[in-house]
Amino acid sequence: MALKITTQCINCDICEPECPNDAIYMGQTIYEIDPNKCTECVGHFGEPQCQEVCPVECIIVDPEYTESPQQLLEKYQQLTSQS
Repeated sequence: MALKITTQCINCDICEPECPNDAIYMGQTIYEIDPNKCTECVGHFGEPQCQEVCPVECIIVDPEYTESPQQLLEKYQQLTSQS
């Protein structure tokens, strides 16, 4: 599953540099996560780094993008050109 940032985001800029897939970017009013790049840090870390550093806990699982751990690993491999 991809993650998403809710409207509780305070634009603290902490999450963006933590994303190993460059999936986090500044949207029109708050930071957003590109679901095509988000692997929940599968392949990089044991836990999503953006959730670990978020001071207001506004990063949640996006119910519109459900993926199994295997699908997240495949996405990671595709994004990093590994097989």
